[in-house]
Amino acid sequence: MTAQGTVSALVPFVLQREGEEAAPDNLLLTTSGPGRYQLRYADEDPRDRDLRGVLWARCSFNPVDAGRRPTGKPQWRLIHPFRQRMTMQTLRCQVCAEPARTPLGYVFLAGPGTVNPEQATVLTNQPPVCARHIRAAAELCPHLAGEPMVFLTQNAPLYGVHGVIYGYGGQGVQIVARPDEPLPYSHPNLSTFLASQLVRRLSSFRHMDLGELVHELKRAA
Repeated sequence: MTAQGTVSALVPFVLQREGEEAAPDNLLLTTSGPGRYQLRYADEDPRDRDLRGVLWARCSFNPVDAGRRPTGKPQWRLIHPFRQRMTMQTLRCQVCAEPARTPLGYVFLAGPGTVNPEQATVLTNQPPVCARHIRAAAELCPHLAGEPMVFLTQNAPLYGVHGVIYGYGGQGVQIVARPDEPLPYSHPNLSTFLASQLVRRLSSFRHMDLGELVHELKRAA
């Protein structure tokens, strides 16, 4: 993301801020049965795993302001893994972190031409946006180029996670694979997976342009 235009003072909640850094690498592989390993932190906390038990990459947090929003200079091309996970898990707006459901349903955005709207299922790691911040999200994110593809849905179930797979190598416990596609929650490699983005599945949706959506939201208000 990058700030531009009339909404440049608005900083999306999911962005990583200057001073928020990846935590020290203290990952371990432990045996969980014959030939089975589990990735964990040496000082693991229950908050390190999501609702499906997958381990997540750690990132520090800056202090919050009076409105309980993150502080620090925005890192426009970096997404904070915990805030992405929180907004996707609870279906909150990626800009303001308030509930994202609109009068028409949930709105998910994608970069122009990045998704084939004719396919039966669309996978997204972009948290939804509320009616108030649809235009702001489109303008702030260069990936959306101000002309996003819009997907309107009533239901977006959890699908899986983006991240990396760990194993043993010449340097001990290390990354051994970086899957291009998200792994579904049923995947056998999730026991040694370190997640950084939560992914939802859209299988029943309307594809529309931004202007059409804004017009229908005004009529529904």
